[in-house]
Formats: sequence, structure tokens, C-alpha cells
Amino acid sequence: MEIKRLPALSDNYIFLLHDPDNNTAAVVDPAVAEPVLNCLDQLGAKLVAIFNTHHHADHVGGNQKLMEKFPDLCVYGSQEDKGRIPGQQVFLQEGDTVEFAGKTGKVYFVPGHTRGHIAYYFPPNDSEEIGDLFCGDTIFAGGCGRLFEGTPTQMVQSISKLRNLPDNTRIWCAHEYTLNNLKFAVTVDKDNSDLQTRYQAVIKARENEQATVPSLLGEEKKTNPFLRWDQPALQMVTGMNDPARVFGKIRGMKDNF
Repeated sequence: MEIKRLPALSDNYIFLLHDPDNNTAAVVDPAVAEPVLNCLDQLGAKLVAIFNTHHHADHVGGNQKLMEKFPDLCVYGSQEDKGRIPGQQVFLQEGDTVEFAGKTGKVYFVPGHTRGHIAYYFPPNDSEEIGDLFCGDTIFAGGCGRLFEGTPTQMVQSISKLRNLPDNTRIWCAHEYTLNNLKFAVTVDKDNSDLQTRYQAVIKARENEQATVPSLLGEEKKTNPFLRWDQPALQMVTGMNDPARVFGKIRGMKDNF
């Protein structure tokens, strides 16, 4: 399974999954159709599936046009988003699986950013060392999604599920927010040398117009404050110990940053 990262809108990423053996493709969160159609034309591939993580317009905006072009494709999304995702045909819950390119993806129910948010995890095959997580707006590189429909408790529970995946999992998040996320992170985790190193590397990457997605889960666990609610430095900054309260305080600080 090959993964193509397609920039869209001002800061979105669409991910096109390509099966070169069968020359088919699936797409994760098509904000708009045009970059997907252009990539499919270049590959000469047929689109067979849309994997939506949640219902927001910048994640489903291309669904309708892609369905018109490929009427046999299948649209996957959360059971909790029924009626909110254009063209949805499959309604997924925690523990369900999806199939593509000979790989089986596991579905995680990760409410917080929205009430119906899901993530898709494709573990490594025997010949591979790296798994792939498509987590929409749950975990970002250096950050996490705003809580539009969920609570800090829900988001901690959701991120905890994803945090337990192997450190060498690639995080394919849906936005290029990394630099701004790390600008905030260094204000709440000032003595974290791993974070300082990452921040400087991201500054250089963005100056050179390089993408910072995907990141590795192991790096997020060391540098992303929204995965570090149980670390003394973050507990000290917030003056709290309860995971949901620590997380909620940091999220509130980021909202006003």
C-alpha cells in the first residue's frame, strides 16, 4: 500500500492509498475532489473507497464529486455520523475493520473533536516495520483537535487508545499545524530537550516549505503536550494531577494562545 499526501485548501492534507498490484485506490478525508482526481489520473487508478474520520466539511467536501466520477465506490464513516457524511454506506464502530490492498485496518472510536470521530489503523505486515494511523483531527503533529462536540475526559480516553499503539506508527494527521502547535508546546513544557530539538527542526522544515506530516507516535509521546498529561512538568504547569483536568487546562491554554 503506497500513501500519497495531497495538500488541499489552506492547510489540509488528503491521503490517497494506492494498491499498485490491482491499480485501485482509497482516499482518507477528501476535503475537495480535484487533487484526488488529478492523482488518480496520474496513477491510472480506480477509486474504490472513501474512509472518512468525521463529518466536518473540510474532510468530506469532495465525497459527492468523487462518487459521481466513481459510482461504485464505497463510503465509510462512523456509526455516530449517520446522516452527516455525504454518501455514507458503511457505519463503523470501535473494533470494526476495513480492507484495502491486502491490509486490514482497525477502526478506533475516538470522540472528542466531534462526537462521532473515528481513526483507522493499519498495522505493519510481517515484512514491514511501520504501521499507519489515519486519525483525522484527533492527534496532530505536536497538538490535538479542538473539542467541538466532546469533553476533555472523552479526548483523554480517545488519545489513550492511540497512544498505546507502537512507537513506530506513522501519524497521518489531516492538517499542517505543526509549527504553531510547537510554538505553544514550548511554553508549557519548557525544559523538554526533545521538544526544543523538534521545534527547531520544524522551523527549518517550514522555512523550506517541507511537510511535517507524517510524524511518528514515539516522537509525539516525547514532545506533544496533549499526549503527556501524566508527566510531572505538565502537571506542575497546570497545578493539577487528574488526567482530564490536566488535558482540559492545556487545551484551554492552547485555545487562547
